[in-house]
Amino acid sequence: MTAYDIIISPVLSEKSYDGIPEKRYTFKVAKTANKTQIKAAVEEIFGVKVAKVNTSNYEGKLKRMGRNEGRRSSFKKAVVTLAADSKAIEFFESLA
Repeated sequence: MTAYDIIISPVLSEKSYDGIPEKRYTFKVAKTANKTQIKAAVEEIFGVKVAKVNTSNYEGKLKRMGRNEGRRSSFKKAVVTLAADSKAIEFFESLA
């Protein structure tokens, strides 16, 4: 699995925007990835130094379409905190 298979997309929400000044970034990641793989992937893709990684699994929300019930797909989210001496991720700089 490559680094680009592990990091799927950034999570852009109000709560994730609040973490950008503290160098805390949120990503949607592969469900099978563990914390060490996520850390290595972020360091490889963005060229930064990661201090810690927190992960959480989310169950898909139950949705209805008329009489039929279904679920959105479940996913895994990772909150990555960068080291104090690390540079910030350029992608998020324009958003803060």
